[in-house]
Parts: sequence; structure tokens; C-alpha cells
Amino acid sequence: MAAGPALWLGPLLLVSLWGSSAPASLLRRLREQIQRFQESSVLSLSLDTGAAALPKEGWLEQPLDPFNASDKRSFLQRYWINDQHWASQDGPVFLHLGGEGSLGPGSVMKGHPAALAPALRALVIGLEHRFYGLSIPAGGLTMAQLRFLSSRHALADVVSARLALSRLLNVSSSSPWVCFGGSYAGSLAAWARLKFPHLLFAAVASSAPVRAVLDFSSYNEVVSRSLTSAAIGGSPECRAAASSAFAEVEQRLRAGGAVRAALRAELGACASLGRAENRVELLEALQALVGGAVQYDGQVGAPLSVRQLCGLLLEGRNNGSRPDPYHGLRRAAQVVMHSLGQKCLSFSRAETLAQLRVTEPQVSGVGDRQWLYQTCTEFGFYVTCEDPTCPFSHLPALPSQLELCEQVFGLSTSSIAQAVAQTNSYYGGQTPGATHVLFVNGDTDPWHVLSVTQALGPSVSALLIPGASHCFDMAPARPSDSPSLHLGRQSIFQQLQTWLKLAKETPVGAGV
Repeated sequence: MAAGPALWLGPLLLVSLWGSSAPASLLRRLREQIQRFQESSVLSLSLDTGAAALPKEGWLEQPLDPFNASDKRSFLQRYWINDQHWASQDGPVFLHLGGEGSLGPGSVMKGHPAALAPALRALVIGLEHRFYGLSIPAGGLTMAQLRFLSSRHALADVVSARLALSRLLNVSSSSPWVCFGGSYAGSLAAWARLKFPHLLFAAVASSAPVRAVLDFSSYNEVVSRSLTSAAIGGSPECRAAASSAFAEVEQRLRAGGAVRAALRAELGACASLGRAENRVELLEALQALVGGAVQYDGQVGAPLSVRQLCGLLLEGRNNGSRPDPYHGLRRAAQVVMHSLGQKCLSFSRAETLAQLRVTEPQVSGVGDRQWLYQTCTEFGFYVTCEDPTCPFSHLPALPSQLELCEQVFGLSTSSIAQAVAQTNSYYGGQTPGATHVLFVNGDTDPWHVLSVTQALGPSVSALLIPGASHCFDMAPARPSDSPSLHLGRQSIFQQLQTWLKLAKETPVGAGV
């Protein structure tokens, strides 16, 4: 079951092999980079403390189709174990669920839930999501295979893993299992408790967008508001500068000729901007760049914070010079490209489509094709800028994003809208009805508007952390963390203490 360092260092060493990708995936690459920084700190921790500190890697044989007993096909699902702090067989088990990307040893070694394990004497298990990372079934990513990729399949894996690992690790039947997850995996944690309360005692759902939505225009509303927040280095002038920079980009795109060619070189567009679809790709990438600075503000591994982005957009203001917001946006693009090791900020629409149509698993484990499939068949989540108050280009509109589902998977717009409605009906949207769930969000994070930010009752708590970005509560604690983030993590710990005390008084299978 155990694996040496050479095996689990793989994702760290393959960063330079990233190829081109859809601009919309820029946010996911930023998240992957932040995860890598945390993984590297796990490596240094393990080397400092010796082999005993290494997490254990294991593999579970899972049914490919858990809803059809006559289908005997299976795949191997990767998991990680940290049992350093597990004091007894009836102690709590923290199950950290993976989402739309690879899951490494950091899931059980750094940040929460791992940081909570010593005081609560918990066993920590990380479970990689099917079809991501190294947990990809044989047969690749064809449409015939992707039929078995959904949140419902992932929840079936959680149940199967919960039962199999209880036997394998000799976990007591009285041990309370608590699910953790961030972003999409945070939704999975809440839904696991909702659908299987007899197996999972509680859940901590961080930055969990439990409401599916086709047109996610409110994402940019939060980005716009966050750019004005003085608490994280924003200002009304910064927001105005961002708007001005995008207006100049659009003006230069319309100018054509040498002006457009210069723009292409300056902003890192690898494709000709003569085609309208490629212009949209560039504008989407720039929008994701600004959105990423907000979404991952202040996190280790993020190329730009809001404070840094605003500094670039307003450079020269303090010494009496007139700021050049376009020049600042250009410099921001260079910073992000350098940080991610990419030669381009955007590619051609044709290249984006070619990448998304590849059915062989990608070496980086980022999973663009898989996640696009899940958005097309379950969630939507398409970030748009069609509202007149949106400070960015209005070109990244919903139709161009929905076209990807048609062009890559042959899925119609009506089927996507229906899938979004079915997801909300199945899970309950922002009133899921689960008990013993703590929803944790940061008010800087654009995704918090799709989560639960107010308590839904005595057993469904909500924590909104001022100034915190996406899944920041799950990151390893640092001395520079804000007092509100520190208090937020304390609140999570206290809620878990309360639940685990209750677990001792609750009969197994009561499902309260």
C-alpha cells in the first residue's frame, strides 16, 4: 500500500510539460499551482522529519458503474493515508475528498483537515476523484467512458471507499467519519452527508458552489466588488483602471492591422487575432487573469494578489505620473505567464478545441476535458460579462461558452440547461437539507454566491470569513494570515469538537 517519494513526486516534476489549454482553464491552472506549492512543502516536511512522516499511498478497486451490478468493469482509485495522530480504532476519521484535479500527499499532510488531526486524534484519508489525477479508468476519456463521470458516481465511490477502508484499516463501527472538501469537492462533502447520513457523521464544505447555474454572471460582480476592497489592497480607482485597460484592449482589437498585431505580441496571444473567436479567447484569458487574482488573493503560489494587480494597473499614480492601465494589464499577463511556465496567455479557438477533444489522459492531471464534461452535463458555471456594470469586456458571452459543449461533446444548449436544473433538484441547491454540515466561505471569493453563507438551522452552520479568498481556510496556516482567517479556522475546530462530542452520545446509524 505504501509508496516511496519517487512515486508521489510525479505531478511536481511534470509542470514544464503543460501544453496549451482553453483560456477558461486558467483559473484551474492557478489552483493546480497553489496545490503544487503545498505539495512541495509536504516534501520538505517529510525530508526534515524522516520516512515515518511520509503519507501512505494506496489503491482501491472500484466499480466503473456502481449503479449496474451486472457490469463487472472496475478501475483503481488512489487514496492517501496519514495515521500519525490516530490514537485509537474508534477515533474520528477525516475523509478529504478530491475534486476536479489530481490529489496528492498534501491532502493528508498540510492544511485542514490534516492540521485538525493532532488535537482531535483523527485518521486522515484523501480520496482522489474518479477520472482525475491517476484515478482514470482504462479506456481513456471517450464519450462512452465519460458516461461514468458525475458527482453521483463520485458519491458512490465515497460510500464504497468508506466501507472498504473501514475494513482494511480496522476502523471501529463507532468511529465518526467527517467529510472535507473545497470548491466542487466541498459540494461533494456536503452532498455525501446529505445522501448518506448513516455512513458520514458530518461535513465541512469549503467554498462549495452547491447551486448549479448556467450563466454565472455574478462571478464578475464579486470580482468587481473585490477590486474596490481596501482590506485586500483594492480601491475604486483600481476597478476603474481595470475597466479602462479592457476598453483599450477592445479598442486596439477593433483597430486591426499593426495595432492588433502589436497587441497580440504584448499580451501573449499565440493565435492570430484576425478571427473573432480568437479575440474572444484572448479576452476570456484576460478576464480569468483578473478573476484569478481575486479568487486566489493572498495565497502561496498565486502569481498576483489584488494588491499587486492594482499596483500594476495604477503604477505611477503615487509619484505624480499618469497611470497606464493597459501597460499594467500587459505586465500582469507577463507575470502570470512566467509563473505558470506558459509561453502564451491565450491560444486559438481551434487549438482549444483540439486539446479538449483529446481522449488520452493528460500528463499534468489538470483534467480540462473531464471538467468541461461535468459542467456540460451537471453544473454550468459559465462565467460571463454581459451585465452593463461588468468592468471587463462584454465579449465573453454565454453562447461562445456553450458552443464548447456542442463542439466537443455534441451536447445542445437545452440539454445543458436541463442538466443544471436536474442537479439543483437532486441536491437541493442552496437549501440542501443536510444536517451536521458547516459551510465555510470567504467574502472575497466569487464562488461564495453559489454556496451557503447563512445558517439554515441549528445543525447547518455557515461561516463567512471577511477578506478570505477561495478555499483559503483549507490552506496551511501562516503568520501573515489575517485575524479573521485565524478566527475562522478556530470556529471550524470548535464546531468539530462539538460534533465529535455529540458523536460519542449518538448511536451508530442514527443519521442525525
